[in-house]
Amino acid sequence: MNIYAKKRRWKWILFGLAVAIVAVSLWYTNILVRKIANTERDNVRIWAETIYKKAELVNYTNQFFTQIQNEERKRMELMADAYRIVTVMENSDVLSFFIKFINENTNIPVILTDAHGKIKSIVNVDFDMDTVSYLRGRLKDEFTVYPPVRIDYLEDQHDYLYYKNSRLFSELRRVIDDLTDSFLSEIVINAASVPVIITDSTMTKVIEYGMLDPKKAQDSVYIMETLDHMAFDNDPLEINIPQQGKRYIFYQDSELLTRMMVFPYLQLGIIAFFLFIAYVMFSSARKSEQNQVWVGLAKETAHQLGTPLSSMIAWIELLKMEGVETGTIDELNKDVERLRKITERFSKIGSAPRLKNENIVKVLYDSVSYLRSRASKKVKYHINLPPEGKITAPINLHLFEWVIENLCKNAIDAIGGEGNITIEIKEEDNLVVVDVTDNGKGIPKSKFKTVFNPGYTSKKRGWGLGLSLAKRIIKEYHKGKIFVKSSILDKGTTFRIILKKNQNK
Repeated sequence: MNIYAKKRRWKWILFGLAVAIVAVSLWYTNILVRKIANTERDNVRIWAETIYKKAELVNYTNQFFTQIQNEERKRMELMADAYRIVTVMENSDVLSFFIKFINENTNIPVILTDAHGKIKSIVNVDFDMDTVSYLRGRLKDEFTVYPPVRIDYLEDQHDYLYYKNSRLFSELRRVIDDLTDSFLSEIVINAASVPVIITDSTMTKVIEYGMLDPKKAQDSVYIMETLDHMAFDNDPLEINIPQQGKRYIFYQDSELLTRMMVFPYLQLGIIAFFLFIAYVMFSSARKSEQNQVWVGLAKETAHQLGTPLSSMIAWIELLKMEGVETGTIDELNKDVERLRKITERFSKIGSAPRLKNENIVKVLYDSVSYLRSRASKKVKYHINLPPEGKITAPINLHLFEWVIENLCKNAIDAIGGEGNITIEIKEEDNLVVVDVTDNGKGIPKSKFKTVFNPGYTSKKRGWGLGLSLAKRIIKEYHKGKIFVKSSILDKGTTFRIILKKNQNK
């Protein structure tokens, strides 16, 4: 199998593996993203349900403690009645009962004062009556959260019974509030890890929000823009609240989810970038090595040809002295001159050749003349301009002749030694365009660029260096272009050369 066919095959295999790796990476990442998105969606629903559960629990707790407060109020009113009865009644058995009732209060802090606020008695209060005589200041504020109970003895005598929440009430409320706030706050914090807004059934009135800037949340324009953005990211969740109706939950994707969605593309992009840099570096190194091989091979070939060429020149002189037929000597001189040109061509590879304005028409006719005498008589050459035509361009004569000869030899092989080779030359602005066309077997479109690669050949015994050398000479030494202009299988191929008439432009 041709080396470039193998190379192309491996390129497709590697490309397929790369596509498979990228596809699997993105597929697995999308699975992770969907799992995280579903988890966030569930957490947002939990957050919303927790908010309403908290509201229900707070409402129930308030009702519960209100009921306890009412019971304690009733108890204080009963205690006030007990104090009044103890003051006016003389029956010792009844008095003992009411005194026992009063003393059994071990939870509710109580202060008994006269009509002027002078303290007469205290129960479950942490201060000494010897140090505090009147209910006033901070102590009065503390015991007037609830209205005092008035105790009327006679028409002109009365006392006041002041009280505050019982110790059991206060402790129970503190513990329940702490547990409720701690538990629900933990759920809310852990569940609502993304910006979230709860609206009414119209999707315009905000009921609750989380993970938003409180200051910005007061701006209606900001809220509406945020709702639109959230609705674009995710479809709002619908929940039904008993006795309140529908509520809609809008939320954004978390920063973690967004990063997860972007990260694989960023990672693959970075990997692709470094692979591209590595490819460019290795490709440059490979081309540099190839160039060194080309130059070394060309120089060595020129050196090896030099010795027998000198010997052949000496033998021709000797044949002249021996009186050999002039025609034979002339033909030998032509071949020696040809070898000298070839040697000079190889010697110029790897060094900057000197360009000189030459008549391209004459160069083409000279090259065709040489090939016509050494190729099949069945090959017909056609040049669109007469021999006396003149189109000049800066070229290196020996190297450019080599390019034309390689293209023509390639055309001769394509037509199988019998057919037509047409060379057209024309001027376009600052350019000289040369087209070499044959009516041979043609080149597949997929091979238009491959034919210029070193080693590529369609012949069983070819080296695949002719077109590669031609491209190197035109592109690197003449700063021009050479390419397959067109080709149709079994109809022919056209190679185009483009040269600049002025190398400075």
